[in-house]
Amino acid sequence: MHKLNRYIGRTVTGAIVLVLLVIVGIDLLTAVIDQLEDLRGEYTFAAALQYVAMTIPGRFYEFLPFAALVGCLAGLGSMAGSSELVVMRAAGISTARLVWAAMKPALVLSLLGLVLAEYIAPPVQQIAESFRAVALQEEGKAHSEYGMWHREGNRYMHFNAVQPNGVLYGVSIYQFSDGRELQRSLYAERASFVGGQWLLEDVKEASFNARSAEQQLHRSLSWQTELTPQLLNILVLQPSDLSISGLWRYAAYLQEQGINGGEYLLAFWNKLLQPLTIVGLVLVAISFIFGPLREVTMGHRVFVGVLIGVVFRMLQDMLGPASLVFGFAPVYASLLPIVLSFVVGGALLMRRV
Repeated sequence: MHKLNRYIGRTVTGAIVLVLLVIVGIDLLTAVIDQLEDLRGEYTFAAALQYVAMTIPGRFYEFLPFAALVGCLAGLGSMAGSSELVVMRAAGISTARLVWAAMKPALVLSLLGLVLAEYIAPPVQQIAESFRAVALQEEGKAHSEYGMWHREGNRYMHFNAVQPNGVLYGVSIYQFSDGRELQRSLYAERASFVGGQWLLEDVKEASFNARSAEQQLHRSLSWQTELTPQLLNILVLQPSDLSISGLWRYAAYLQEQGINGGEYLLAFWNKLLQPLTIVGLVLVAISFIFGPLREVTMGHRVFVGVLIGVVFRMLQDMLGPASLVFGFAPVYASLLPIVLSFVVGGALLMRRV
């Protein structure tokens, strides 16, 4: 039985890895083409290739559930096509044992995906985004097309580029009154985190009142804020690119500021529950192999796998924004497609046992 488990595991794992490499390869080619529109100044073609290469870990994690679904259909489907599964069943191997043998590679990949999402992909993605933003930074320009906004109370901030070592470029700060009147604006070419506080460099400051405006220039100026380099490293990334712990910390920070952190909580639950997503999709794939896709061609199986993956992703994409609009907990939006996968896969398998 151990040899049989290893054989099924190798077949399923090999198919999943192959599908993952193909999907990520196509996605990387598309990403390189997209970056060609932004080539200018220091952001050369070589820099664009370097940026895309640094996003590879995040792309592997993003496509892992889809690859597990299609790879399991392809791997088990090849065994079904050569009648190996029939022989195993005839030899007395139960369906439950075959399901467990095919599920174990998916569980291992799920755990590897969690490690990738928590410790590898986010810091590499942060370095990639910082590298790209600095290369596209135009000195003296208050706002960059690729910068980011942040709100802290009545202050609104914009950063052209954020580096992971606590250095900012192109910092704009706008202070408003409770009546939404602009009181003060700052623009600094650079900011660095030194001795537990931020130091703005080459600052242009403008103060406004009902009758006049006053402008001052500062070589350096202290900046008091609750933002830390760790929080800014989170801010520079999209919610889907953040680590699980980073999403939880930043959602809590937004709630302290009175800002809705639903988007970050949704991404948190999607990442935390991704192992269950993979297991649910693999269960659906296994149930199809033992059921309606037992005797069809490989192309048919791959097509069905792609179709199921697209439907699952569309369901996630609809429920996520719906939770933000209608106010129900994001965890339910993440759980519903997973529960649906378990119900469909389990029901189909029960009919075959």
